[in-house]
Amino acid sequence: MAKSGVGEAAGRPAFKKAKVPTTHTGLVRQARKINRALAEVYPYAHPELDFRNPFELLVATVLSAQTTDLRVNQTTPALFAKFPTPEAMAAANPEELEEILRPTGFFRAKAKSVLGLSAALRDRFDGEVPGRLEDLVTLPGVGRKTANVVLGNAFGVPGITVDTHFGRLARRFGWTESDDPVKVEHEVGELIPKSEWTMLSHRVVFHGRRICHARRPACGACPIAELCPSYGEGEIDPVKAEKLLKYEKGGQPGQRLSPPPDYPGKPAPAAGGAA
Repeated sequence: MAKSGVGEAAGRPAFKKAKVPTTHTGLVRQARKINRALAEVYPYAHPELDFRNPFELLVATVLSAQTTDLRVNQTTPALFAKFPTPEAMAAANPEELEEILRPTGFFRAKAKSVLGLSAALRDRFDGEVPGRLEDLVTLPGVGRKTANVVLGNAFGVPGITVDTHFGRLARRFGWTESDDPVKVEHEVGELIPKSEWTMLSHRVVFHGRRICHARRPACGACPIAELCPSYGEGEIDPVKAEKLLKYEKGGQPGQRLSPPPDYPGKPAPAAGGAA
């Protein structure tokens, strides 16, 4: 595992700050080194949405827009108990569906998308979630990000999921300068082997949620600091940085109510439960 290398006394790095390589070959090497380091830090990285089948993952991912995975995970048990299949979901009363989805925000638009994609699955795909990106993106409310989540985690088809965390860290690592998710996906895909795309997505998102935050990264507590060209954008004092850690790194529950067996943190509370 990469070490943070932070000088405890002076609060400064005890290593030479990494630079963004000037050649494509150098960038490939650095990107793969970062991926390997993240794999050591987060060997338990996984999708943070609870799901039992491709349909549940598809719906949960659509619902995750503009809210937390935790909020979605607290909402979907009641949703899937009531409407477990595309056929049942497509026949749902819109007002009843909106009320169930209300905690996730933008519930009217989300209910419309869920109804639309469920009807499309029923009418065009025999009630089954398709395993091809070009089919998934034809469903209401489903773009490349959602399609790649479903393909990578329900079908084992490698894909890079560019959410806000992934895009932010890809720029901090120097893998891209773009804000366009599709361009980020393609540029990062040229650096990392295709077989690693899905797990890379999980590792980077885990790191972004737990340590490399948007407004105040915990640089002084970062285990891959010596590899990062953006070290120093956040808090470099180790003690202060430690206090910024979130989820299992900060001793708090994760996002999932039903995390994988190897997850080292606490399960998240059900709706209405205490964290």
